[in-house]
Amino acid sequence: MKNILLIGGSKGIGRALAQQLQFETNLYVASRSAEDLGDLKLTHIPFDATQDSLDTSALPAELHGLVYLPGSINLRPFKGLKPEAFESDLQINFLGLVKVMQTVLPQLTAAPQSSVVAFSSVAATMGMPFHTSVAAAKGAIEGFAKAFAAEYAPKVRMNVIAPSLTDTPLADKFLNSEEKKEKAALRNPMKKVGTPQDIAQMTAFLLHEQSNWITGQVFAVDGGMSTLLVNG
Repeated sequence: MKNILLIGGSKGIGRALAQQLQFETNLYVASRSAEDLGDLKLTHIPFDATQDSLDTSALPAELHGLVYLPGSINLRPFKGLKPEAFESDLQINFLGLVKVMQTVLPQLTAAPQSSVVAFSSVAATMGMPFHTSVAAAKGAIEGFAKAFAAEYAPKVRMNVIAPSLTDTPLADKFLNSEEKKEKAALRNPMKKVGTPQDIAQMTAFLLHEQSNWITGQVFAVDGGMSTLLVNG
C-alpha cells in the first residue's frame, strides 16, 4: 500500500480525507491533537506547523503522498492589518508548507512517483474585499506549486485545490448559524456551501495514480464561485 502523510489533518477536510484513505493506504497524520482521530486506522505524529520541526523517525523511507492542510481565514480591512498579520498568514499557509516539504523531500523523491497537494482559496483568483492577507498567502502557494512541479517533474507531482467557503471548523465563525449558511449558499452558483467531503474527494483523486499525468495545476473546487455569475 502507498504511504500517505497528512499535515494538520485531525479535523474538517483532513478528517474527511483520513476516513476515506485509512483502509487503502498506510496513513500518517501529523497534527497538534489526535483527539478526533481515535477511531481511525492511522499513525499519529504530534506536530504544530507554526512552531515545530517534523519528526520523521516515525515515517517510512518512501512517501507516495503529502497533503498540507493548515490554513487561516483572516478577513479584515487592509487599513487595520499590521505587517504581523501578513507574516502570520504566510507562516501557517505557505512557509509551514515549504518547511515540511523540505523536511520530507528525501522520502518523496525515494518513491517511484509521489504527489503533493496543497490548498489555496478562491480569494487568490477573485478580487474580494477584506482578503488581502489571506489572498497574498494563498497566491504564494499557487506560484510556488507551479515552480516546484516544474522542477521535480516527473518524480514528484504537485497540485493545488482552491475551495470557496467550506463548512469546516476553520470557517465556523462565518457559518455558525442557519441564517449565515443560507446566505453563504445563495452567493454560490450551486446554492450550497462546500463540505469537507467535497474537498477530500478531489484531494484523494490527486493522490491516486489515476491522476499521474496531472501536475502544476490549480483546481477550483468552489461550486463555480470563481468563474460563474450567480443567477438570482
